[in-house]
Amino acid sequence: MTSAANSAPAPGVPRLAVLLSGSGRSLANLIENIAAGRLRASIELVVASRGDVRGVEIARAAAIPTEVISPQGRSVAAWSEEIFAACRKAVPDLVVMAGFLHLVQIPADFSGRVINIHPSLLPAFGGQGFHGMHVHRAVLARGCTISGCTVHLVDDQYDHGRIVLQRAVRVRADDTPESLAARVFAAECIALPQAIGQLTAHANAGPTR
Repeated sequence: MTSAANSAPAPGVPRLAVLLSGSGRSLANLIENIAAGRLRASIELVVASRGDVRGVEIARAAAIPTEVISPQGRSVAAWSEEIFAACRKAVPDLVVMAGFLHLVQIPADFSGRVINIHPSLLPAFGGQGFHGMHVHRAVLARGCTISGCTVHLVDDQYDHGRIVLQRAVRVRADDTPESLAARVFAAECIALPQAIGQLTAHANAGPTR
C-alpha cells in the first residue's frame, strides 16, 4: 500500500490525524485518495482504540505513525486527554474519526477541528448504540426510502455537532442490512474526502489557531 505519510508533507498540505476502532476501511479510502491526488492531505498520525484491528495493520503498512490508546479502565476525561496529547504532537489541521466508536471530550484547542463520518442522514438514526449494522437494520425496520451518510463536527455528544455535508442513498425494496451498508459506505468514500477538502481548503503548513 502506498504510504500517506512516509515523508514530510509539502508546505501548505493539510495535516490529518485519524482515529479508528476497527477495520480501517475509511482510513484505506483516505490513503487511496491521497495517493491518487484526489485529496490534498497528509496523514500524520493514526490513533486506534484497540491494537488487534485491521485498521492498525493498514496504518503501519502505510508507514503512518500509529498509537494504540485503549479506553479500558480509564475515565473518559483521562483517555480523551491522552488521545489529544498524541494528536498535538502530530500538529494536525484536522482530526478525523473514521470508524471510531467512542465518545470523547474535545479540548478547547481542538474545537471545530474534529469531524466524524456516520452511516445515516443525521439527526436520524444517531446517538449511542447507532453504529454499523445497527443503523442499517433500524433504517430498514422503520421502512425508510432514503438513507445515506453524514460528516459532522464532533462535540461532547454522540453524533452531534454541525453537519458539514451529507450524501443520500436510496433504499431499495429488496435491500438487506448488508446491501444497504455497502451502498452507504460507497457514499462515505466520496463524502469524507470531500468534507476534508472543504474544511482544509485554506490550511497552511500548520493548524489554524
